[in-house]
Amino acid sequence: MNAHSFLVAMTTVLAVAAITTIVFQWLKQPVVLGYILAGFIVGPNVPIPLVADRDVVHTLSELGVILLMFSLGLEFSLGKLLKVGATAGLTALLQSSLMVWLGFLTGQLFGWTTIESLFAGAIIAISSTTIIAKAFEEQRIRGSLKQLVVGVLIVEDLVAILLMATLTAVVTGAGLSARSMVFTVGKLALFLILLVSVGLFIVPRFMRLVRRLGRPETTLVASIGLCFAISLLAEKMGYSVALGAFIAGSLIAESGQQHEIQHLVEPVRDVFAAIFFVSVGILIDPRLILTHYQAILVLTGVVIVGKILSVSFGAFLTGNGVPTSVRAGMSLAQIGENFLSLGATRSFLYPVAVAVSAITTLTTPHLIRVSGPVASFVDRKLPGPLQTFVSLYASWIEKGRHARATRGALIRRLIRHVVVDTALFVIVVVGATVGFGATTSYFVEKFGLEEDLARGAVALLAVIFAVPLGAGMVRVSQRLGFVIAEGSLPSAGEGKLDLAAAPRRALVLTLQLGIVVLTGLPVLAVTQPLIGGYYAPAIFVGLLVLVGIAFWRGASNLHEHVRAGAETIVETLLAQARTAEGQKEKPKESLAEVHMLLPGLGEPTPIRLEEDSDAVGQSLQSLNLRGVTGATVLALIRDGEGLLVPTATETLRVGDVLALAGSQEAIGRARRLLEHGLMDEPSIKMPILPANVDQG
Repeated sequence: MNAHSFLVAMTTVLAVAAITTIVFQWLKQPVVLGYILAGFIVGPNVPIPLVADRDVVHTLSELGVILLMFSLGLEFSLGKLLKVGATAGLTALLQSSLMVWLGFLTGQLFGWTTIESLFAGAIIAISSTTIIAKAFEEQRIRGSLKQLVVGVLIVEDLVAILLMATLTAVVTGAGLSARSMVFTVGKLALFLILLVSVGLFIVPRFMRLVRRLGRPETTLVASIGLCFAISLLAEKMGYSVALGAFIAGSLIAESGQQHEIQHLVEPVRDVFAAIFFVSVGILIDPRLILTHYQAILVLTGVVIVGKILSVSFGAFLTGNGVPTSVRAGMSLAQIGENFLSLGATRSFLYPVAVAVSAITTLTTPHLIRVSGPVASFVDRKLPGPLQTFVSLYASWIEKGRHARATRGALIRRLIRHVVVDTALFVIVVVGATVGFGATTSYFVEKFGLEEDLARGAVALLAVIFAVPLGAGMVRVSQRLGFVIAEGSLPSAGEGKLDLAAAPRRALVLTLQLGIVVLTGLPVLAVTQPLIGGYYAPAIFVGLLVLVGIAFWRGASNLHEHVRAGAETIVETLLAQARTAEGQKEKPKESLAEVHMLLPGLGEPTPIRLEEDSDAVGQSLQSLNLRGVTGATVLALIRDGEGLLVPTATETLRVGDVLALAGSQEAIGRARRLLEHGLMDEPSIKMPILPANVDQG
């Protein structure tokens, strides 16, 4: 790379990007799309004499990835990451497993080889941290949604490392072994532990020392120098520079100087981030898209639909409400660049992956932008029993986290049992499949059996070993669901009326459904390429249907339980209002007694609407309280009368008292919205959608 070619490439890229960005801003479209269009214009695939050197642009784009991930790390200290660790880990596991499996099935549908189908699954399993980081920054998305999505992305990056190591070993003929897998995982864990431990001891102290010098340029150079040093270290160890840059930002954030450093880094980051998205546009080749359009369209559909559903379900299962879960799913509906440079498959798969990556890069900003209305639409269209269930589920999980100290040891032991049984089950199935021929030949030679009889004997032995392990998975999963549910909604004790029975049953069935999915999908992702056929997917779907039917019945019972609870809430608030009126005092507006009598309702909270409330004069439908905040209206008290589960057309008035249910976070958002008209994330506040609903 000489100075002239470098200057030509930079001039071409930035000049064209400047024009397209201005146009897209004028059209009020995401500027990321303008950068991608600029890349397409300066790329080699259109007859315009503005071709930029692809190698130069690619090199510069790597700087954009590093600086974007560094800025993202500055916003997330290690404490914030640990806070969403379990939620993000389970969501990423569910999403990655489902997408690997769906990608493999898609490849088989097109007649690709087993290895090519596996690579297709791995390619679509990992989302793009760089694209999401830029889109979130452009749309100013903050708060719990960003924490959740970033946590999932970091876990996915670790999953990508393991997938790349595994598939590379298969393609190159090195083969897989338990020892190599343990070594790969152990090496990754040791690298992260050492990097974080040493970094926490050195980096924050160093940055505070630099900051005391009082020179912004010194702070900028020192922080970017640390960023590139840790990124280089990660690359030398065989990991992505993006992972190293993110960790560097998180370590610097521990110094308390992250806001100043982020302000200093922003101009440099924006320039190179623009070049990264230009490099994505350069890869778009219309001829290859036309050649493989069927596979590209199908894989694009699988990515968007599969990721929205899997991430949304995983995020909701781990205690996030419907609005946050759906927005997280729509934010992650694209594929990353992790596997695009692997090149370990037939030449056709690379342009297919590039095209899918480019298309999903184009759709991501729009999906994020409309995620709020879509989340509201989904919430409005849920059947009544499901609306009731989703309103209370987050509060149960929240309460269970607080009760973890008393049952944590037992829960961890049961989780270990589930993991061990699942791993042994996979080993038996994979071992029986891979060694079926050799074992059959051994039985024929050793015992003199006919080949058909030997095959039957080998299959019977595999079933004998696998069935107890599968039964153990189911049994322990059921026990785990009961234990977690008991922590959230303890039973009343023998001989006492158990008022939490209906919500506890709904919670148990939900947890069991989640455990079936979290264990079944990884098993399918690992075993399907080896055993083939559709027996395993059929069994998995059958289990989901059975648990789903039981869950629906539990949700229906819960719906009736909540309606009965709403009557108790109305009576309690009316009694308090009458008492306060007789004593000429303001009502206490406390529902502690209801919480004791009906623990399944979480902590019902009454909120009185004052004259200055923005909610006064609005209907529950236009306010869209549950869709925006995740809290639901159980009852409404007005003029000494109560309305149980008021309809969406009910117009709110001054002095109305709304009894709300939901998690503490949801109740807090609802209180701020009702009292002040404020939200934590104003940039993603959902607009009003027309719909027919039964409750607010």
